Amino acid sequence: MNLVNSLAVVIGIMGGIATWVALSTTGTLNLQIWAIFIAWACFYHCGGGMDGLKSGLIGNIWGLIMATVALTLIGSVGGGVVGASVVVGVTVLILILGANVGMLSAIPAGVYGYAAGAAFGLMTTADAGVFTLTGNGLLLPMALSMAVGAVLGLISEKVAGSLTN
Repeated sequence: MNLVNSLAVVIGIMGGIATWVALSTTGTLNLQIWAIFIAWACFYHCGGGMDGLKSGLIGNIWGLIMATVALTLIGSVGGGVVGASVVVGVTVLILILGANVGMLSAIPAGVYGYAAGAAFGLMTTADAGVFTLTGNGLLLPMALSMAVGAVLGLISEKVAGSLTN
């Protein structure tokens, strides 16, 4: 089987299982299947293998941290549209400047994490300042979801590779 077909079969099966696990753990682990898939894709975007796992996941978490900071500041500083725009601009500036540090150099991974964290915070009643897995936490459930996605990327790469040729 060629690599694309192997990846299709493996990721299709694993994606279905991951969806079942995420939906079955709602309220306990609060895994977000869409964040799992973002991190899974990010693993491949960052080149795969252990390097892709590390750079993708570190970037995702860096982005989540910056989104958490942004949502926390927006909630406490206020200022309406102008205040939110300034906070987002400054936190994104810091996010990108982080690429000057070697382990934060995967800018797209950071942006994916930032976007996922902001989306989760805006779509739910998540409190950016609460670091719990259940309830209204933002950072830990999203970091766990993205870690699951990155690990699934590595597993899918290995399994699909073993089915190729």
